[in-house]
Amino acid sequence: MTTVQQIAFFILLFIELLVAAYFLIPFFMLLVHQLWVSNSKKRRIDRLPVLTEKRHRFHLIITAHEETEFIPPLLDSIRRQTYGEHTTYLVMDCCDPALIFDDERTVTLHPPEPLNSKIRSIEYAISAFRDEPDAIIILDADNLIHPNFMATMNLYFQKGFQAVQADFRAKNADSDFAKMDAMGDLFNFFVEREMRMEIGVSSAIWGAGIAFAYPLYEGIRYKDALGGFDKMLQIHLATQVKQIGFAREAILYDEKISDGAALEKQRTRWISSQFKYKQANFRFLLTAIRNLDLKRIFFGFNNVRPPLYMLLGLAGVFFLFHLFYKPVFSLVWVIIMAVFAISYILIVRVRAGRNYRFSRTLLQLPRFIFRQVLATLKIKQAKKSFMKTRHTKLVYITDLLKESQQPVD
Repeated sequence: MTTVQQIAFFILLFIELLVAAYFLIPFFMLLVHQLWVSNSKKRRIDRLPVLTEKRHRFHLIITAHEETEFIPPLLDSIRRQTYGEHTTYLVMDCCDPALIFDDERTVTLHPPEPLNSKIRSIEYAISAFRDEPDAIIILDADNLIHPNFMATMNLYFQKGFQAVQADFRAKNADSDFAKMDAMGDLFNFFVEREMRMEIGVSSAIWGAGIAFAYPLYEGIRYKDALGGFDKMLQIHLATQVKQIGFAREAILYDEKISDGAALEKQRTRWISSQFKYKQANFRFLLTAIRNLDLKRIFFGFNNVRPPLYMLLGLAGVFFLFHLFYKPVFSLVWVIIMAVFAISYILIVRVRAGRNYRFSRTLLQLPRFIFRQVLATLKIKQAKKSFMKTRHTKLVYITDLLKESQQPVD
């Protein structure tokens, strides 16, 4: 083997090790959960002391664009909160100016010019604050929140967290694509949020349900206003706080996509924003490596991970390559993928609990992956326009809580 061949071999081996690590992290998290968390009488948040009795003041920002029919159910869920220290700022971008939802805790804002951007809507709401809050909570217009949502957030802030991501539950599972979308949430929230919380690493954030101390938003800079709000905010928060927390008890109900076309549009926007801030994520990782900060290294390593369907494609390429060169490695990749598949199924079952109803949907996952591949081919569209996902599931929080047999009050 020549020197060039040796270098090429070690580069390939290094890449394979990285990809294998991404596939084995879910198994590691599941193992930790079964051996440690499940046998522990208290989760990590329960072991942390309350540092202050302060009742934090929250300002909720709702970013609505064109769709207004989902606003009343969301405001209804906010009015049902068991915690009262909050004000809602509702930004109604490109909505009927005659619609006003003002009450003692809601401020309706109609921008004079179209914003066509979640980032601009958030900044518009902040500029209209009537007083300075302790923390901001970002919500989408189609969300609903559990009555104990803000009480839970206040508890996490009392225990020292300055940034906390809420848990997600599906508002709907009435189609194969909605079920597959919900399965993805169950898997990702377990691996990237719940278990990171337990091992003391910052949780990944989402574009909604994230609460953070108001001063932390100062200084954040976006490349543009077309997308990637949560990607840049995640880097910004992880740089400034010791740990981004995850509150499984703070439940946000989110609408899942209902068909393949909606999935493509949604994933086109998400994939575009992921690549847009890839350099920023690499800089975060390199800084963590220089500082020998193991927790931030783990956080940054996961942030630079390509989308899962791309990793699946790479695994397939490695498998086929090794059929002709070192066939034993093909067997290794079969084992790795089997471990990942089993981990995926078990994690979905662990997260879904008694509501597990996705068995038949597993065989439909190739359709889901294929649509994401198509979405990747359209990412240039996301760089030119605001690609909005349309919603159809109109439901009130009382209905969802009755379905899950949870108390409303």
